[in-house]
Amino acid sequence: MFPALYAIVDPTLMKEPPIKLAGRLVEAGVKLVQLRDKRSTAREVYAEALHLVSFLAPFEVRLIVNDRPDIAALAGAAGVHVGQNDLPVEDARGICRPPSWVGVSTHNIDQLREADSTSADYIAVGPIFPTASKENPDPVVGIDFLRAARRLTRKPLVAVGGITLKSAAAVFQAGADSIAIIRDLVSAPDPTERAREYLAVAGSVLSMRG
Repeated sequence: MFPALYAIVDPTLMKEPPIKLAGRLVEAGVKLVQLRDKRSTAREVYAEALHLVSFLAPFEVRLIVNDRPDIAALAGAAGVHVGQNDLPVEDARGICRPPSWVGVSTHNIDQLREADSTSADYIAVGPIFPTASKENPDPVVGIDFLRAARRLTRKPLVAVGGITLKSAAAVFQAGADSIAIIRDLVSAPDPTERAREYLAVAGSVLSMRG
């Protein structure tokens, strides 16, 4: 089963090193973490990825590197996530060979259909709600888009953008297999407890959804 909580760590949004937040997420039972760092140098991102891979591996937690399949492969990460302006899925796959995962972001139906025809292991859809975690976010697609996406693909769907504890249940009910969370984990007084709360919502809704 695809991990229900897709936790994202971004050093540019954090007051502490990514490894500290990763430790709190592991304590909560999170099994999938993405490293997103769009401002550091390639060398710095590589060092971050190596550190996180080494830390997370004993807990069987997957690390996904955002944007950079080369860094993901060199660091021994579990996969890469690419956007519409990054390498195409199959080119990223040529660098991150199975069993590594390749995920791809989509923001409209055409992109979703194209992603479904690729070897992508999962498809991210969004932003579902307005988000402040990106400098230039794509237009909000809403819950209805997620429902439409669910009808068009059997690949795991990761809902992205502005999701909170209040909206998480509705997002899962609309067809998401996983929810990507960044700011609500980074800014929470207790990230471990917040992650547990998200996992509890996921467990409740997905068990009913079957």
